Amino acid sequence: MENTRVVTGEVRFSYVNLLRPRANQFGGEEKYSVTILLPKSDTATKQAIDAAIEAAKQKGKAEKWNGVIPPNVSVPIHDGDGVKPSDGMPFGPECKGHWVFTASTGVDYPPKVVGPDLNPIMDATEVYSGMYGRIALNFSPYAFAGKKGIGVYISTNVQKTRDGEPLGASAPDASSDFASLASTAPPAYGQQQAPQQGQPYQQPQQGQPYQQPQPGYGQQPQQGQQFGQAPQQPQGQPQQSFDPITGAPVNGGVYGI
Repeated sequence: MENTRVVTGEVRFSYVNLLRPRANQFGGEEKYSVTILLPKSDTATKQAIDAAIEAAKQKGKAEKWNGVIPPNVSVPIHDGDGVKPSDGMPFGPECKGHWVFTASTGVDYPPKVVGPDLNPIMDATEVYSGMYGRIALNFSPYAFAGKKGIGVYISTNVQKTRDGEPLGASAPDASSDFASLASTAPPAYGQQQAPQQGQPYQQPQQGQPYQQPQPGYGQQPQQGQQFGQAPQQPQGQPQQSFDPITGAPVNGGVYGI
């Protein structure tokens, strides 16, 4: 049986969850995962992946699919110049000119992430969506929830080769938040600040602790809130996890299908 393991050429990483597993709030497993953007110019890696998928189909026939290869086997790779199978919308601009697929691994098999020098990366900020690197993958057949296909899994090793423009939202630099306030002295500790718009100013009497201002004239307390009490934060609702490529909810089983 042919090899189902592939080490890619240089790819770009998106939806990176390589250092911490992605939590699932609805009973599914936590998994490490990453979306891989393989340049279409890297025909050698694409041919190796195609061969690994065909080998995985033969493995599925022998081990999981009762001796039969289904006529329409679901494969994990998608054309970044096409549309997403989840909603028919185009892939993002970073996917243009690439093959796109998601790989994952369980919490018992955390990826080993190294830098260009092959030393482990210790600074978590060095591992992010948008960086470039190589990754070892394993293609394997599955039969899950009535579906039969080929999944792709992180085969332990990931290498960052160079930095790239970050993808998605990123935190602004501290200087952009605080540089304009550098010459403004904050009030001394314990000194009362000016009230916000709509709140009456109440000067505490000497020896009296400061009280939370009550809602101003015409303002009603929130439901269940007494006058003079700070509003309670709503309890956080669990968030459903979705596959970034197919849009399907991740409720266990094979991630990325």
